[in-house]
Amino acid sequence: MPVLKVNNLSKSFGGIKAVSNVSLNIEKGEIIGLIGPNGAGKTTFFNLLTGIYTPTSGEILYDLNKKAVTKDLRPHKIIHFGVARTFQNIRLFQNMSVVDNVLIGFHHSLKYGVASALLKLPSYYRNEKNTFEKAIQLLEKFNLLDKKDELAKNLSYGDQRRLEIARALAAKPKLLLLDEPAAGMNPKETKELKELIKWIRESFDLTIIVIEHDMSLVMELCERIFVFDYGTLIASGSPLEIQGNERVIKAYLGEEE
Repeated sequence: MPVLKVNNLSKSFGGIKAVSNVSLNIEKGEIIGLIGPNGAGKTTFFNLLTGIYTPTSGEILYDLNKKAVTKDLRPHKIIHFGVARTFQNIRLFQNMSVVDNVLIGFHHSLKYGVASALLKLPSYYRNEKNTFEKAIQLLEKFNLLDKKDELAKNLSYGDQRRLEIARALAAKPKLLLLDEPAAGMNPKETKELKELIKWIRESFDLTIIVIEHDMSLVMELCERIFVFDYGTLIASGSPLEIQGNERVIKAYLGEEE
């Protein structure tokens, strides 16, 4: 059973079709690349998967939960279906500590109510202690433990990227969406990112979809690649198949007169 199944998914903004009749399946454990020229609809597709946008038509099915994403499901509900993401522009709480940023990622799994929090009942302290320990474990795995009390804004760019991914993993997703994780990175940081994504897949038993413009990273990292152009899925296949696909080459380089 696929982790993700998309059937004839479309999203229009007025007369503009940002995503047009896209259908695809993602299998458990894959690292998938999502590529295409600027404005091809890749981030819009991510926004549909995570409830930021509602589809104009079509359906999204997370088969592990036997549940289609319908128009009343918003991001805070989508996360319960095992989906988490990062953003092209890093979205951390810059004036909060590193550990507090990760703690926020656990908010949906807290098991005490408002009354327990207000009255400081034993269940409140028990949950807070367990969550803090889990946050510390995540920071240790991402080599950020020694920076746990620093403000997020004071971290290096690479560390901020790792912190954002750690916060996403706090939600215990089955499907992780990474939107241009290598943006702004130098070659050394990009190489480290590639190894980090592979390690995350193995360590957390995840399926990962990556939007990325760094073609060398995509070709070395991903098992399958989907190519978007003008909101349409124009090709899919292995890195080798995509590199030799004439329609993909035309989309990136243009067609000779």
